[in-house]
Amino acid sequence: MKDKGHPDFLLYFATVTLLGIGIVMVYSSSSVAATADFGDSAYYLKRQISWTALGLIGMNIMLRIDYRRLKPLALPALLVSVVLLALVMIIGFVGGGAQRWLRIGSLSLQPSEVAKLGSILFLASYLADCSNKLRYFWRGLIPALMIVGVICAMILEQPDLGTAVALALTAGVMLFVAGADFRHLTSVGLASLPVLVYAIMGEEYRRRRFLAFLAPEADPQGSGYHIIQSLYALGSGGLLGVGLGQSHQKYFYLPERHTDFIFAILGEELGLFGTFLVLGLFFLLAWRGCRAAMLAPDRFGALLAMGIVSMVVLQALINIGVVTGSLPITGIPLPFISYGGSSLIFSLAGIGILLSISRHSART
Repeated sequence: MKDKGHPDFLLYFATVTLLGIGIVMVYSSSSVAATADFGDSAYYLKRQISWTALGLIGMNIMLRIDYRRLKPLALPALLVSVVLLALVMIIGFVGGGAQRWLRIGSLSLQPSEVAKLGSILFLASYLADCSNKLRYFWRGLIPALMIVGVICAMILEQPDLGTAVALALTAGVMLFVAGADFRHLTSVGLASLPVLVYAIMGEEYRRRRFLAFLAPEADPQGSGYHIIQSLYALGSGGLLGVGLGQSHQKYFYLPERHTDFIFAILGEELGLFGTFLVLGLFFLLAWRGCRAAMLAPDRFGALLAMGIVSMVVLQALINIGVVTGSLPITGIPLPFISYGGSSLIFSLAGIGILLSISRHSART
């Protein structure tokens, strides 16, 4: 095994290509709204390019740092995550009906994005050190689940059910890979279902979204509007799409067209070919990420890699599931493609760590 090699080129390629597609689609999907709101069709594009540049700088810095140096930072990262999540509940500002952001001067920070990466880092460190305890339910599994449960509960309070579910599923993947008893994980998953049902049905807006998912045509101008317009966009795209920049849904028919529902605009403009291209790139990212995990020189690296790649891929699957009407609406963006700063920057930081792990992987 080489002490240090080159980062995984295909992983880097998949990430950068997704970023390129994202920049193009953010401009295409947001130009009409940006002109109407700011008198500048490139308003969102310029901000997205700035965030992409910052994210790429962070990614390239992280890939040059030996990921093993991050292990002592696992607990501080978790504590910072908890503090930020607590602060957002106290002094965070509200946007779109949710209190998820902190103001830092003219900038905004979404603490849940910090918490996702911090939780994965801590879990990887904890599970690497306590692997011999994981076969025990109370001594090994429950402490890890309690930590994740606290973070998920704080994220849910914002409210952000989609991110909480994605983090819980990521933790489940990491626990399984670390050697936790599958029966124990299944039992915990089944026991969590009533909590999930209560979280959905206990809030009026979530209940409406869930019912709209089951029958969007029952309220086409209300709770079913998002899904119906998204499916119109995808359906009108056909095989090759209506053409880049030629979307009709971006003319204020489809809400959240450059954020959570950007995949629908992509499908409308680039057709089935474009959607399959994006899916293929996420598959490539997942494959190379899992490969880096399997070839990692230590348990910490393997678990950290699996946590990062699971979070990115799960977010992509949830977002695409929502856009295609396969899942109820959540507020999860499409990684590397949707408009937004915090998600993009911290996702790229995670990819940088993944690339660092690939540099130290065993070569076969």
